[in-house]
Amino acid sequence: MAGNRKHAHHESLSRLPGNKSSRFVPYLIPGILGLTIIVIVPFVWNIYLSFTRWRGVGPVRFIGLQNWQRLFKDSTFWISFLNSFWIIVAIVVIPTILGLFISSLLTDVIQKKFGGKTASFLRALFYLPQLLPVAVAAIIMGWIFRPEDGAVNALLEQVGLGSLTHNWLGSPDSALPVLMFILVWIQLGYPIVIFMSGLQRVDPELYEAASLDGANWWQKFRVVTLPSIIPELLVVILTATIGALKTFAPVYLLTKGGPGTATTVPSYYSYNQFFQVQQVGYGAAISTALTAVIIVFSVVFTIIQKRVEKNLV
Repeated sequence: MAGNRKHAHHESLSRLPGNKSSRFVPYLIPGILGLTIIVIVPFVWNIYLSFTRWRGVGPVRFIGLQNWQRLFKDSTFWISFLNSFWIIVAIVVIPTILGLFISSLLTDVIQKKFGGKTASFLRALFYLPQLLPVAVAAIIMGWIFRPEDGAVNALLEQVGLGSLTHNWLGSPDSALPVLMFILVWIQLGYPIVIFMSGLQRVDPELYEAASLDGANWWQKFRVVTLPSIIPELLVVILTATIGALKTFAPVYLLTKGGPGTATTVPSYYSYNQFFQVQQVGYGAAISTALTAVIIVFSVVFTIIQKRVEKNLV
């Protein structure tokens, strides 16, 4: 009798959800192995290298905090972070502000007056640069801003403003602003698509009630549209800021960080130390510092995001 009770007890335990979940553990092993091999091991190895002197070949020599002491005194490193601030303006601030207004106009004005197909076409048109490979976008923009026969200089010559022709990506005074313009062009479609998807769940009766109260477009945008898409706004700011801090390909393909340090950003500076100067330990210190900044920003912003969303509920 006692044996039957014990057997029944074990059977009841085997039916519990917690025990059933153990069946799925083997399916997690490939993902855990991939995360460990591709992310965790290289990350830990990179941190270790930041305390060493190594040229990529030969023995690795541990030098303690020398790379980090050099890092904090390196003016190029701090210039690269200052340039990252302007990259954030180009990838986060300007596209987010423009995306808010454009998505609201497409949803509240264009879609109502010209139909959903027109609004969808314009949304796809804005998003097109996001679909282009970075290399293709860089080739297109490199041709447009080419100093000898680029489209911008040719247009200036044609309209009688030849004195304004310029080496747009090759001069310290214009390289960073032109790079920012290109990044705005590439990034603008992302917030527009996210915000338009968020606007689809806004109750149309809210807009109708605001219209009956005599609200104009700006008042409806400020009172109805903006509060309704706060979750999407926070997601765009977080993901776009992380992307801005990691910006590498447009800089590498268009300016190589130049002229001088005019467009140097931390990711490119780290790459330069790794593969061109062959100071792997110092490049690892730069990339580790950048990773730490991204992690701290992500954690702080996620906490703020949760508090804001909690207040909205």
